[in-house]
Amino acid sequence: MDKRMTEADVVGELRDGMTIGIGGWGSRRKPMSIVREILRSDLRDLTIVAYGGPDVGMLCTAGKVRKAVYGFVSLDSIPLEPHFRAAREQGTIQAMELDEGMLQWGLRAAAMRVSFLPCRAGLGSAIMEVNPELRTVESPYDGQVLVAMPALALDVAIIHANRADSRGNGQYLGPDWYFDDLFCMAAKRRFMSCERVVDTEEFLKEGSEQTLKINRMMTDGVIEAPYGAHFTHCIPDYERDEAVQREYAATAKDPDAWKAFRAKYVDLPESDYRRVIGVSE
Repeated sequence: MDKRMTEADVVGELRDGMTIGIGGWGSRRKPMSIVREILRSDLRDLTIVAYGGPDVGMLCTAGKVRKAVYGFVSLDSIPLEPHFRAAREQGTIQAMELDEGMLQWGLRAAAMRVSFLPCRAGLGSAIMEVNPELRTVESPYDGQVLVAMPALALDVAIIHANRADSRGNGQYLGPDWYFDDLFCMAAKRRFMSCERVVDTEEFLKEGSEQTLKINRMMTDGVIEAPYGAHFTHCIPDYERDEAVQREYAATAKDPDAWKAFRAKYVDLPESDYRRVIGVSE
């Protein structure tokens, strides 16, 4: 089955109010070409689940987010994502702040199709106070009291890989695939952008079998998107573009600066985006 499609095809399947999981980690290997397509759309009232980076910040400042569920929202070299910070301080979004391990456990519960998984993460912290909906359970085996982390079921997951084939297998050539597999398994529909679509037999020329982290059963669509994670990094294909990231971060204090940044980097076709950032086709 040929699963190739475009970013516009993906956004055409999205609806207001959906819960969307975004793979990657902070400002690392985010599916930014799909995020930019969402920014160009009329979608609203989204719940975003992520180890967040500029994906979350951009969607918040564009008024797309009703609720964010996150373990953190960071630009890595800039510790706190400034547009997300502004949204939290101004109260324009709802938030579910979680320990990083709790977020992973919630995705895993959804992937396993159970309503919760018990964990120690969150105990002895303010997480239970800021999330009063969370509950604890007592182990029937040894009496331990544990957090009952609810499943984070997703309507849609979007991720970005280094390579993919047309059938939906994904290859990661960097040091970590983070939890992209769990995002896919926790979702009803799953879309993977990639730097390049290759023939299946080409995978082993790029890396070992251990680099094949996403199998075709986890995906519903594949989008070939060169520099699709820019300005976040997608090692080894390219590093984070720190200059563009600093330019983006500086716009959080000035609505007119954000509008100018959006006009320059968002409200244009992806082919034009690549020309703006100075890379060849």
